[in-house]
Amino acid sequence: MGDASVGVVIPAAGLGSRMGGARKPFLGLLGRPVLAWTLDPFLAHPRVRSVTVALASADAATPPTWLAELLPHVKVVAGGDTRMRSVANGLASLPAEVSVVLVHDGARPLVRTEWIDACIEAAEGGAGAVVGYPAVDSMKRVDAEGFIIHTEDRTGLWQVQTPQGFPRSVLEEAYRLALESGDTATDDAQLVERLGCPIRLVPGGSENLKITYSSDLAFAEAALKQGREPTPPASDAVP
Repeated sequence: MGDASVGVVIPAAGLGSRMGGARKPFLGLLGRPVLAWTLDPFLAHPRVRSVTVALASADAATPPTWLAELLPHVKVVAGGDTRMRSVANGLASLPAEVSVVLVHDGARPLVRTEWIDACIEAAEGGAGAVVGYPAVDSMKRVDAEGFIIHTEDRTGLWQVQTPQGFPRSVLEEAYRLALESGDTATDDAQLVERLGCPIRLVPGGSENLKITYSSDLAFAEAALKQGREPTPPASDAVP
């Protein structure tokens, strides 16, 4: 691999509407916050030089003690009212020397080092990279009332996750254009696609789940108990 300086942006400002407004990154998972598990592989990675977490404004103003103790290794910034705005704020906070940027969801605590490596390698080569896995369930398109219109051909369809990695200049240009025009996207790769930048799919798996529902916590707990890559804990305290 090359010698590019790698920065990480972790958007974690969402309200968790599917979990009744719970602040998902701060939920307890085996005695530690979800966000602490999420941070571990990036803080332990030898290529990562800077990590920024975008929190809701109130949390950014007064971070929980366990997160404040990670300063200055982790920078905390105020997120925005959308994921895009949170990522943009985090991107702007990265040191000037960072040339490769990874974006990873704050509520996705089971990321593996090999996925991080693959995203960095692609971005160093001038492409983007997105972790995901092929769609295995039937895909139905429905109307506004919830009735099926037709069945989609799932050949070549992938469910995408994070981390997603890009050359910094490409990601910054994608965000500049999107914010100026008011365009929206469900992930960073969608913005970069519009620039014509090639983006590689990095095989991940369903275990790389994003905490969305209460049942996901039980799945993540079981996965951690079964053993994941050992990395130094970011904190041992649940706020």
